[in-house]
Amino acid sequence: MTETRIPETTTTNWRPLVAACLGAFMLLVDVTIVMVALPQITTDLHMSFTGGQWLLDGYALALAALLLAAGSFADHAGRRKVYLVALGAFALASLACGLAPSGGVLVAARVVQGAGGAAMMATTLALISATYRGRQRGIAFGVWGGVNGAAAAFAPMLGGLLTEHLHWRAIFLVNLPISLAAAWLTVRAVEESRLPGGGRPDWAGMVTFTVAAGALTYGLIEAGQYGWTAARTLLPLGAAAVALVAFLVVETRSARPMLDLRLFADRSFSGIMAGAGLLMPAAFACLAFTSIWLQRDLGLGPVLAGVALSPMAATSLVVSVATSRLFPGLSARAAVGGGLLLIGLGALLQGTLGPHSSWTALAPGLVVTGVGVGLAVPSLSSAAMAFAPPPRAGMAAGAVNTVRQLGYALGIAALGLLYQGEPAPYAALNDTYRASALIGLVAGVLVLAAVRRARPALAHTAG
Repeated sequence: MTETRIPETTTTNWRPLVAACLGAFMLLVDVTIVMVALPQITTDLHMSFTGGQWLLDGYALALAALLLAAGSFADHAGRRKVYLVALGAFALASLACGLAPSGGVLVAARVVQGAGGAAMMATTLALISATYRGRQRGIAFGVWGGVNGAAAAFAPMLGGLLTEHLHWRAIFLVNLPISLAAAWLTVRAVEESRLPGGGRPDWAGMVTFTVAAGALTYGLIEAGQYGWTAARTLLPLGAAAVALVAFLVVETRSARPMLDLRLFADRSFSGIMAGAGLLMPAAFACLAFTSIWLQRDLGLGPVLAGVALSPMAATSLVVSVATSRLFPGLSARAAVGGGLLLIGLGALLQGTLGPHSSWTALAPGLVVTGVGVGLAVPSLSSAAMAFAPPPRAGMAAGAVNTVRQLGYALGIAALGLLYQGEPAPYAALNDTYRASALIGLVAGVLVLAAVRRARPALAHTAG
C-alpha cells in the first residue's frame, strides 16, 4: 500500500502549510480562550460552577474522543475533503456559540466545535506529512509545532481583549473569518491525499472510547456537586469502567483497530503516552480556576487576567523555538521527562498563595512551568512517532494528541473537586496547584525511567 503524495518540486509551495496551520491555530486557541471569559459567560447565562467546567470539558472531550476516528476516516475518504468539512462544522458551531441564548445551547455548540476540531487536528498533520518530504517536512513540522505554542501564548491575551473591549461572544465569532481564509487556501492550494484501500473507521472502538471518556468525566464533575456516594456519580463511573473494558476487548479483536494496543508493548512509547496524558492536568488544568480567582476574587478585568496568565505561554513559545534551534538533537527522554519535572516545580511555586497575594505572585511559577511546557509539548507527537513502527506512525501521533486532550478534560474535572472543597479561594487554588505539582513530578520521573535514551525526538521528520 502506497500513499498518494505531491511530487517534490524545486520551489517549495508553502501555502498548504499556511492552510493547515490556520486551522490548527484556531482549534488550539479555542481549547483555552474560554478560560479568561469564563466568569462573564457564567454570569451572563446564569451557569453553575459545573456548567462552567463543561464549557471547557465539552470541547476537550469531543476533541479527544473523536480524534483517532477522524484520522482513520480521513485516510479513507480523503484528508482535504474531511478538513474542509471540519472547517465548515467548526465555523457553524462557533456561530452557534456566539449567538447562544443559554448555557445548555452553548455547551452543546462547544461539543460540536470539539468534533470539528478533532477532524481538523487529525488532518492537518496528515496533510503536512503527505505534502512535504525530507528537510521540507522537518521545517513544516517545526512550523506546525510553533503554531501550537503561539496558540497557547496568544489565547489568554486574545480572550481578554475580545471579552473586555467587545463581548465574550466575540471569542467565538472571530473564528468565522479565520475559517473562511483557511477554507479558501485549502481549496486553492491543497491537493487531495489518502491511503488507497484504507479501511473503514473503527466504529465500535470510537463508540466505546467516547462513552468511557464522557462517563468518567461526567462522574468526576458530578462528584464535586453531589458527593461520591450519589447515584449521579456512581452510575456514570460504573458505565465508564464497563465501556473501558469493552474498548480494550474491541481493539484487541479488531482487524483494523482505531488504536493498536500492541504499540504499548514498547516501554518507551508507553512512557511518552503517560507523559502526554499527565502533562495537561499538571500544566494547564489549573489555569481555569486561576482565571476565576483573578477576576472574581482579585477584581481583575479580562485583559489584566490574560496578562497575569501569559508568562507561562510566552515562556513556552520562546523556549520551544530556542530549543529547536540550539538543541536539535535533544532526546525525547530529556525533553519530555525534564520538561515534566519543571512543570511540577512551577506548579509547586504557584501553590504558595496567601490571603493578601496579588496576581504577580503567580509569575515565577508560571515562568518555570512555561520552560517545562516549551521543552515537552513540541516533542510529544514526534517522540511517539519515533518509537512506533513506521506503518503506525500516524496512529501514534493521533494517540498522543488524544491522550493530551483527554488528560486536560479529566484534569479540569478532578481538580475541580479540590477547588470546590476549600472555603477560601486562595486556599482552594493552592490545593489544585499542589496536586498539579505532584502529577508533574511523578510524570517526569516515570518518563525518565521508561523512555530509552537513543532516539532523538525528531527522528521521523527526515524521511
